[in-house]
Amino acid sequence: MQSRDRYRIALLSAYAIALHGFESLLPTPIPWLRLGLANIITLVALLLYGFRTAMMVTLIRIIIASIFRGTFLGPAFILSFGGGVSSTIAMGLAYKISRNLFGPVGLSLIGAVSHNIAQLALAYVLFIQRIEAVLIISPVILLIGTLSGVTNGLVSDFLIRNILKKNGDKFQDLARE
Repeated sequence: MQSRDRYRIALLSAYAIALHGFESLLPTPIPWLRLGLANIITLVALLLYGFRTAMMVTLIRIIIASIFRGTFLGPAFILSFGGGVSSTIAMGLAYKISRNLFGPVGLSLIGAVSHNIAQLALAYVLFIQRIEAVLIISPVILLIGTLSGVTNGLVSDFLIRNILKKNGDKFQDLARE
């Protein structure tokens, strides 16, 4: 890994951690429910720099944020880790299979739904073990996940378009390195 790649991953991870921290200050209808703002950075990383960079940003953000919040290796960490990794893998696979079929909004929706399903499955298997509880909360989680997925996809699309417009060919050369 070149120093430029390490710098890029560190910078994107810092942005993702900052968004994660900002998001934790926002009030939510359900205490542990989040909008996934840090996933904007993961999606930008995926589309501009590739899967490896996106996964590194996801892992660094989840680990560092959980250490800061005091949840490392606890239930919140396990749910965040499972959701984040599955989301990044799902977006990466969808993008690899068909780059022209899914744009940022579609990929973000795939990531949001994957994230929610992974967290619900982990919550059921590891913590709740009552399918009724999971089935009751699932529609709320999936609805909010879908809405935030669309919103995050729109923001990601806006960021990517502006980055490409501002940097043009110079950016494309850097992204290939």
